Amino acid sequence: MKLNSIKKQAGLTLIEITLVIAVLLGLISVLFIGVSAYKEGSNRAKCILNISSYQKAVRSYQNLYEKDSDDTYDVADVAASGKLLEALPECPSDGDYSNQEDTALTATAAGLAFPAIGVAAMQCSLSAEADGLHEPANTDGW
Repeated sequence: MKLNSIKKQAGLTLIEITLVIAVLLGLISVLFIGVSAYKEGSNRAKCILNISSYQKAVRSYQNLYEKDSDDTYDVADVAASGKLLEALPECPSDGDYSNQEDTALTATAAGLAFPAIGVAAMQCSLSAEADGLHEPANTDGW
């Protein structure tokens, strides 16, 4: 019979625990990077959708009231409560919208020219900063 029996203790060493925590932190950081990229992509898509909605509202207003291409319109005629758009859209990435003459699109903007065919009625200020990602690739069908 042995007098000195040594029992092996189950558990993790300090180095093993540190390694597990490091791996978990690495996986979590990759997750956060992916989520932020997904959020920016959804913000770009929402901005382009806002531009499309405003474009369609302006064209609808022009057709509904039989306006010529050299006539003007007010933003309040297109985007207000009870109008073609319920509210003037806002860029989800905190950009500013303007028309093709770089006039800021606010609820009180007036005397705006109707855009030419194939030109968006509104553009985002983040279009130039983000390599044109906040602008539609084309306006076909708008």
